[in-house]
Amino acid sequence: MESHESFSPAEQLQLAPYVTNTERPVFVLTNLPEVIKGALFSRYSRSTLGLRTLLLREFLQNDEAGFQAPSTSQDSRLALTKAQSFYDRILDGYGDDSIGELGGAHLALEQVSILATKVLEDARIGGSPLEKSTRYVSFAQQVNGDFQFYKDPRVLASTHAELYLETNRELFRTYAELIEPVRDYLRKVLPPEPDQPQAAYERSIRARGFDLLRGLLPASTLTNMGVFGNGRFFEGLLIRLRLQTLQELQDLASAAELELQQVVPSFIRRADLTHRHFCSQLNFQQQSQNFFNRWVPRTLESSTPQSASVELLSYDPEAEIEVLAALFYENSALSFAQARENVCGMSDQAREHLLRQWAELREHRRHKLGRALEHASYTFDIVGDYGSYRDLHRHRILTQERQRLTTRLGYTVPKSLIDAGLESPVRKVLEKADSAFEVLEGEFPQEAQYVVPMAYQLRWSLRINLRSLMWLVELRTTPQGHENYRWLAQQMFQRVHEVQPRLAQLMRFVNLEDYPLGRLAAEVKQELRKQSS
Repeated sequence: MESHESFSPAEQLQLAPYVTNTERPVFVLTNLPEVIKGALFSRYSRSTLGLRTLLLREFLQNDEAGFQAPSTSQDSRLALTKAQSFYDRILDGYGDDSIGELGGAHLALEQVSILATKVLEDARIGGSPLEKSTRYVSFAQQVNGDFQFYKDPRVLASTHAELYLETNRELFRTYAELIEPVRDYLRKVLPPEPDQPQAAYERSIRARGFDLLRGLLPASTLTNMGVFGNGRFFEGLLIRLRLQTLQELQDLASAAELELQQVVPSFIRRADLTHRHFCSQLNFQQQSQNFFNRWVPRTLESSTPQSASVELLSYDPEAEIEVLAALFYENSALSFAQARENVCGMSDQAREHLLRQWAELREHRRHKLGRALEHASYTFDIVGDYGSYRDLHRHRILTQERQRLTTRLGYTVPKSLIDAGLESPVRKVLEKADSAFEVLEGEFPQEAQYVVPMAYQLRWSLRINLRSLMWLVELRTTPQGHENYRWLAQQMFQRVHEVQPRLAQLMRFVNLEDYPLGRLAAEVKQELRKQSS
């Protein structure tokens, strides 16, 4: 397949560093700053010219653009700075937020608290975050003689500084001290099979041990994150961080903006503290908060510890009809009303047969059924430990709202820790965290969250369509999943199965079993691959 555009030898030489080919109609841009890629694509959408021709005419051969082929990183920054006003004029000329989606960046955020990661991961579209795992990495290491947790400057400047520091340190000390006793217990009650690779067995023991102990890690625990996102995502992220009250989030916004300015400056301009767009957002948030302070009745928070639970609050009783009507609509020339009428004329037996056969087409969980399933939605009210929330929070295509992290809903202690005779030190340090939270909350209601360990319960709501629910519950009930969030995912499936069993059968790869060493099968498979390579 050849391109309809042709370039002279000189033009090909000019283009060569920036495109993967100059002859074919499919190619990739290379070695260009992200903001230039975005401006180039914005022009592309309103031009009859090919992208390479636009690159030549409006950037490489345009003196006004000020673009120079960079030979060093300093030259690259100079070229970008020199061209900035030109690119900004192009972007401003379109007045479309989607232009910010045409360039992106990889942002590393290191030594951020587990509490902060939830705000960083809240956006559902345009960004892909990855976070250091509590399952595969020990958090017991010390740096400069201390455990790695966020030391909030406001709390440390108060009379509660010592309480804050000692509470966090004791949580980490208990976590570190129990690592080996927990592994010894697991080896005793779950000995390896004769034919199992020892390395795979030890990795599964390690992962299971970290799973059992992660509830001791406080929300202040420092972790590392990597985020890939487009410019629009990062603009929204910076604004969201700056609207928060925690000092850590304010500092992260400033630090991230400084780095993103070097890669996608045009796309994050509106997140600047002085920009009218940000000022408008800040004013809107303040007005909204004042509104709810006046109108929402003040009620006491629940102080009664609760067990983990999943309550199905609402669903559409006609969802089966809507799903099948959407399926018929997609595969016919019928109007939606005609498709619905067709489905309503089917017998219950025929509908059940159709759904069962549709489900049987799936050979594994990565066989996704179509968007017809998005016509069925469910709302859940969930109580689960904060660690489980962190895992389930990462699913994007759904609506969820969490309440503030407190100690008032109680905590969970894994049965294995009780059976191992380690219940006493675990409860002792969790209760100490509860006492510290109650003291800190009076003066620092937001900062007090930092001393809450992941074993404590959180309440959140979740609104999700059937297609997204299928992906969530089938992924999160696999054997290698953490036992706490596996249970929550299983309960979501069970609640739907109770009210709409024929739709629930579409989720045919939900795993309802329990696994003492859930990671073992995956580790054995990985070890066998190593040995055969």
